[in-house]
This record gives sequence, structure tokens and C-alpha cells, in this order.
Amino acid sequence: MRSVLPPGIARRLWQIMAAVGVIATVLYVLFPSTSTGDTAFALLAVTVMAACVVGPLRWNAEPPSAWRSMAAAAITFMIGVLIRPTVSEMAMPWPLLADLASFSGYLLLAAFVLILLQRRGSLDRHALLDGLTVCLSAGVASALLLALPAAEVPGRPVLLSVIQGMYPLVDVMVVLLMVNLTFTARHWPVSLIALIMMMVGIFAGDLAYAIEGVDGNVYASPLLNVPFMLAYTALGVAALHPSVVDMGRAAKPPAQAWSWPRLSLLLPALAVPFALLPTPVSESTTGRALIAVAGALSVALLLIRAVSAVRAQVAAQLRSEHQATHDPLTGLPNRQSMSSEVARLVTVADPEGHDRVWVYMLDLDGFKWVNDSWGHDTGDQLVIEVGRRLRAAVPMNIPVARVGGDEFLLGFIGEKGGALRLVDDIRGCFARPFPVRDHDVVISASIGISHAEADPVNAAVTAEALMRDADTAMYRAKAEGPGRSTIFDTSMHAQVRERIELEVALRQALADEQLYVAYQPLVRLETGVPLGAEALVRWVHPERGPIPPMTFIPIAEDAGLINAIGTWVRKEALRQLGVWRSEGTVTDDFYLSINVSPRQLSDPELPLIVSGEMLRYGVPPQCVALEMTESVMVDGSSVTSRVLFELRELGVKLLVDDFGTGFSALGYLRRFPVTGVKIDRSFVTGLGVNHEDDEIVRAVVAMSHALGLSVIAEGVETPLQREALWAVGVVNGQGWLWGAAVPAAEFAERWRDAIVRAPHLPAILSDPSGRHRRPH
Repeated sequence: MRSVLPPGIARRLWQIMAAVGVIATVLYVLFPSTSTGDTAFALLAVTVMAACVVGPLRWNAEPPSAWRSMAAAAITFMIGVLIRPTVSEMAMPWPLLADLASFSGYLLLAAFVLILLQRRGSLDRHALLDGLTVCLSAGVASALLLALPAAEVPGRPVLLSVIQGMYPLVDVMVVLLMVNLTFTARHWPVSLIALIMMMVGIFAGDLAYAIEGVDGNVYASPLLNVPFMLAYTALGVAALHPSVVDMGRAAKPPAQAWSWPRLSLLLPALAVPFALLPTPVSESTTGRALIAVAGALSVALLLIRAVSAVRAQVAAQLRSEHQATHDPLTGLPNRQSMSSEVARLVTVADPEGHDRVWVYMLDLDGFKWVNDSWGHDTGDQLVIEVGRRLRAAVPMNIPVARVGGDEFLLGFIGEKGGALRLVDDIRGCFARPFPVRDHDVVISASIGISHAEADPVNAAVTAEALMRDADTAMYRAKAEGPGRSTIFDTSMHAQVRERIELEVALRQALADEQLYVAYQPLVRLETGVPLGAEALVRWVHPERGPIPPMTFIPIAEDAGLINAIGTWVRKEALRQLGVWRSEGTVTDDFYLSINVSPRQLSDPELPLIVSGEMLRYGVPPQCVALEMTESVMVDGSSVTSRVLFELRELGVKLLVDDFGTGFSALGYLRRFPVTGVKIDRSFVTGLGVNHEDDEIVRAVVAMSHALGLSVIAEGVETPLQREALWAVGVVNGQGWLWGAAVPAAEFAERWRDAIVRAPHLPAILSDPSGRHRRPH
């Protein structure tokens, strides 16, 4: 609930409450035993009750039930204080009404502190033991000095004497709870300090009444209520101060140490029972018994606290050791622990037997897509579930560890047949989808395997070599495709070095502008005239020469460079199209097709960035097509979906690249605002030769026409393929039949005349629906 007051005034209500409390207290002192004084007390109590409701709601303090309990306590305390002067002069049982109201207030106050402690997670046994020690001493002192004398007052009903003697003990119990609250606080905000002052006020008022009770007086003077009014004021300040939100927040310190501030409270408390021995209160049998019991309990509590502290220290050390050797997310051993475990396997394996030590390195295929599409929380849940399945699938004597973000390591001693069977067990973990946050995620793992003979002398070195070689084999397995497994051989070291060198060179190429954009025409099958072009990145290494995209693009994806490369290609392609349009090299309806990665499409700012780039280079949206893979639609998060719809609202075309090779589904094409598909070259290759390929392409064309989507065939290399595509209804194509991708200057020189002087084409080219039908 938000206050209608201006924020500045709302934040100062606690100061206004403090001023009101001081004024009410002064009026009560100046006009005791009068309607003015009683009215001031009642109005202060009602104001504090309202503050206990309004303040926590205003600042969204949790839990509200605690403060409702405190508001009720404020009212019952007020009733007890105001009726006590009247009922104390009446015959029994009327004096008990004031005590009933007061004890109800104590119960509600205790409930308030207990709810806060539970909310804060602060019911710590160490703080509880220390609080018991303090309160035990305070309890025995109050019992001997106040409660027993009050209970033994002659000429007063026994029940009333017992009740009067219980007030100091009740105070001690509430103090116990407050001590626990303060002992478990990392810092003391204003609201906590105000609550402590409230408890001091209540304790001071009850102490004054108890001292009077020793002389047989139930009520002596209205001035004894002044501490209660100050307690009310402190409570109102606590409820209205903005720091009230801290009272319900978890604030438990990591360890309950015997600090000097705590010892300054504990040591005197331990000495109290023994300090009472030479006083007159120890002369009676009851007094000596109480002192003896209190002293014994104090020593017992001290011993229990010491033992508890030692056990807590041991537990903390064990937790620290576990955290140092285990993954915090899955609870599995980490790389450090697994290295020692593999070294142990190398030691215990029989050097004379046929068994060898096998190490398996697993890397989850497509894990980055999960993180990019659904977020890192979903990725973490997937990792946890993979670790659980792996641990459940293999025997307990086979160590399983998580050694990286999405990497797992297993160790095994046995012959080759058993090692290969273990691979099947590992793959079985990925046979079923992973239910993660209301999604069924289908994922596989690439497995690299290394093995070696037992070598007890060089166990540590052999273990490191096994883990390194398994990692190398895993990269080879990933290069061969998802879900593959590979056993290490020595030739892989050279390949790993090659990959590392290429990654370093690619980073340097991006910085030194060694990359360039090449353009491949998208043509009309009927005429061979380009309608547009696809912008493709190319790399010419200064020493190695041209590096194929199929070599460096996967490296860029693994190294996290694909986003930077994609952004650079998009900006350069849009700049070039702007130049061509301004020079008259291309017509107004010529468009560029640019690839975008899943990571780029997960950026909510992408539509704004693309819009700004088109405006900067003078390119209209209808002249831009963005190509994405089918995985973007399958794994698309709400962010990706929103980005796609916003891009389409700009007027940009959205094409599905390599259509038919992934998770092709009519539902995805209907759900997302795509405008066209590009049939993968693997289906085009068999056209005119393989009847099945003809039918697949025909079905894709029919489906696309039904949805109003454009169709482009990739990888067209022969006239036979062109004719077959035309026969099944495809009107646009791309491939080596019309030339490879070339630099911008060569593209303009080759195609300028064909583009500008193109013959009139059928109206299908300007059809806003995007449907490509063969004209009749």
C-alpha cells in the first residue's frame, strides 16, 4: 500500500511520531491522574497501534502478521495501564482484569518477536544458548530480589501475589527473545534500535512496579507509567521508520562467534548467581536452592555452548572443504577433486592386468542455445538434471564430476568392452527429453575418451594427461556432429593446436579488418536476373590464404565471436547496399539477405539497432532480409519471439535458412512472423535424379504457398536442377550456377547491367503477400 503523502513527508513520519510521543509523555507527567493525562496516554497508544498497521504496509515490511500482533499488544497494554488504578482498589477478582490485559500484551509481544525471528531465519541455537545464559541470570536475580518478596507480602490474596511476582519473570522471557533478535542481526537499523528501546522501557516500567510490589503495593503512582509511554513512542518510531523492512529480512550472520561485545554481556551474566551467594537473599533455603540451580545451569549452558561452538567450527570446516572440492550447482566433485580421483584410479589399476584407466569428457551439444533462448537459470536446471541422470546411470564406484559450465568427467577401470558399454549407458541419459521449467529440452552430448595403463609412479602426471586427451577427443567428437563419441589418438594434438591457432588468428583478423563481405546473387530462375544478394563473410589469412567459412564459423561460435562478426557483416552489408542504391548500381526493389545468429536475436535491442543502421545508410526495410536457422523458432524464448515480431513490424523480411534439415514444423512457421524459407542444398542436389527429393521439395513449396511464404532454393549448380525446381513451382534460386560469392566491386561490375536493364518480370515479384507461384 502506498501512502497519499508526499515521499518526503512519509519518510519523516517516524520523526513526527517521536515528537508526538514526547509531547504526550510530558502532558501525562504534568497532569497525572487526570482526564488530560489519561487522554494523552490513550491517544498515544491508539496512534502507535495505527503506526503498527500503516508503517509496515507503507514500506512493504514482511510479515504483516507480526505487526498486526504488535498493534494488538499496544491496545491490550493500554487497557491494562488505564484500568489498573481503578481495579486495584476493588475486591478480587477485579484487580485481575488489569493483569489479564497486561499478560495478553506480553503474549502478543512474544508472538511478534517469534514471527520476526522465524521470518529472518534467526532462531540460531548459539544465540539461543547465549540468550538463555543472560536470561537465567536475570531471572534468578529478579526472582530472589523481586518476585519472591512480592509473593510473600502478607495480607494480600495469594493469586494476586503470585501474579505480581511473575512480571519480572515474563520480562525475562521477552528479553530472551529480544536478545536472540539482536544477537543474530548483522547490523542494527533504526527500527531494531527503537524496538530495543521499547523493551528497555517496558522492563523499566515493570521493574518499578515490581519494586513497589515488594512493599505490598499494586499501584502507587501514575508516574510509574512514564517508561511505558516512552516504550510506546519507540514502538511507533520502529513501525514508521523505512528500516522497518529490514526487520523481516534474512539477516543471520554466518557464524555466532563469542565476540567481545557478546562476552561483555555473557561474563557478568555468568557471575550473577555466584555474586548473590554472600547477599541476604541466600539465607533462606529457597534462595540457596535457586542460586545453586541457576549456577549449575549457567555452567551447563556454558559447556553446551562451548561444545556447540566446536562442533559448528568442525561443520564449517567440513563445509568449506566440501565446497572446495565439489561443484556448488550439482553437488558433484569438481575438476580439482576429479583430478585426484583419476590419479587414484591410475594407482589402484593392476599394471599386470588387461584393465586400463578410461576417462570420459562430456560436453552438452546446443547448451548455448538453451542459455541464449531461455536464460541461464534454465541452463543451470538442465545441468543439474544431467548431473543427476549421470550419477544414477552408472555404478557408484565410477566417479562423476562436473568440470566446466556444461562439461562432465567420468573415470572407469576395465577392459575396452566395458568401456564402450559405459558409453552406451551415458548416451542413455540423453534418450529422454529433459523437463526444465515447463519445457521439454532435447539435448545430446559429445563424448571424448582417453585411456592409459596403470602407472603408480607417475599417477598425477598420467591423470592430467588422461584428462587433457579426453578433452581433445571431445572437441573432435563435436566437430563430427552432435551426439558423437571419439577415442583419443595422438594425431589429435596437432588438430587442437591448429584450432587454437585459428581462434587466435580469427580474433586478430577481426581487429585488423582481414574479413570482408562477399555477395552471392539471389536470382529469378526464369531469367537468371538477380533480385537480390546474400551477404556472406569471408576471411583471407595473410599467410594461410582463404580460410573456408565451414572452418572458421564453428570456431567463432565456440569462441563467442559470432556476435561481433555478425554485427560487423550486417553493418558493412547495409552500408554497401546504401552505396549501390545511391550510385544506381541496383534497382529500388533489390534486397540484401543477411544472416543473424540466435545470440543476436536474443538481444531485445536488436530491432532498434537495425532500424538505426538502415536509417544511417539510407536503406528501406523492404530491401533487407534477415536469415535465421530453424533452431531459433524451436528454442525461441519470449525475448526472441518479441524481437522477431518487432523486426517484422519494421518491414524487414525474415527467412528460415537451411529449411528442412532441422526441426521443420508447420506450427513454427505459423507462430512466427517469417516471410520465406530457403530450401537446403541437400534436397536440391538430388532433384531430377532422386524422386524422393522431388517430392520433398514439392511438399515444401506447396506448404509455403499455402502460408503465403516465399521460397528460395539454395545450392543450385546445374541447369537440370534449375529446370526441376521450376517444374515444382520454385521461382527463385541461389547457387554456383550463377556464380560464387564475390567482393562488392566484382559483384557490381558483373551484375550492374543485368539488374538495371532487366526485362519486365511477372507481377509476382511485387506481390505483397510474398507468394511465389509459377506464372501461367
